Amino acid sequence: MEKRKVPASDFTISPIALGCMSLKGNLKEDQKIIDKAIAGGIDFLDTADLYQKGLNEEIVGAAIKDRRKDVILATKVGNQLRADGSGWDWNPSKAYILKAVEESLKRLQTDYIDIYQLHGGTLEDPWEETLEAFEILKSQGKIRAFGISSIRPNVIRKVLGMSSPATIMMQYNPLDRRPEETAFPLIAESDARVLVRGTLAKGLLIHKSAEPFLEYTAAEVIEIRELIADSGLLPEAFLIRFGLLQPAVGSLVIGASSVEQVEKMIFAYKQHEMISDELIRELATKIPLNYYKQHR
Repeated sequence: MEKRKVPASDFTISPIALGCMSLKGNLKEDQKIIDKAIAGGIDFLDTADLYQKGLNEEIVGAAIKDRRKDVILATKVGNQLRADGSGWDWNPSKAYILKAVEESLKRLQTDYIDIYQLHGGTLEDPWEETLEAFEILKSQGKIRAFGISSIRPNVIRKVLGMSSPATIMMQYNPLDRRPEETAFPLIAESDARVLVRGTLAKGLLIHKSAEPFLEYTAAEVIEIRELIADSGLLPEAFLIRFGLLQPAVGSLVIGASSVEQVEKMIFAYKQHEMISDELIRELATKIPLNYYKQHR
């Protein structure tokens, strides 16, 4: 896979990242999934301290410990698990971030994280101290770059005005084109790049039974799915091309819970290179745009 530069960092990333949230939680099985992804050129892994209460990080760390320098590793912080196990609370404080990174490093069996992401964010957060925490970790060599995970244009605008995040994670697919209005143009002019989640729209545009998605009815989801199918394109390849066509996008974070799913992802990526940008744009004109109604 041809790597993509992240202007705010000193490294490149693969255009497809393995979303590790979908891993099974069994090292033996998950090792096979990660091995298949790396062998196919997907050397960018995305996890979070919240996933499976830290077990996800432990599995990823164990799976790559002998080839740490061969992968780009991203994880997230901000959701603090409660001591009684009843859930988690949002905590973007400097003190918590500096403490949580040590636990993530330990679980991941590494001494540095390539991209450390804030797992959310609101305008009311203490951004000065949050961003200071990331800068401290960069200066200490514990992280190489930082990012945020947010769909809120007003939050993205604020963070870009205060600092230089390497990445911003948000949902994007034909059923959720909200980032096209404000977020993508704003990010494209910065040194940040988007990490797309939800590329496959939960499988609704591929094989899953239709159900409502955002403001789309189940019937409208079927119409868009049929539009893609009628083009003669492999749906997964179309969705990958659709996401990577955006100048602001750096990588698509796609989850997999089996080796077969990874193989299909890699096959679809190879197929997407044969699809013209003009065809994607032509099909996109037939898919209604939607817009953020809040947090603008």
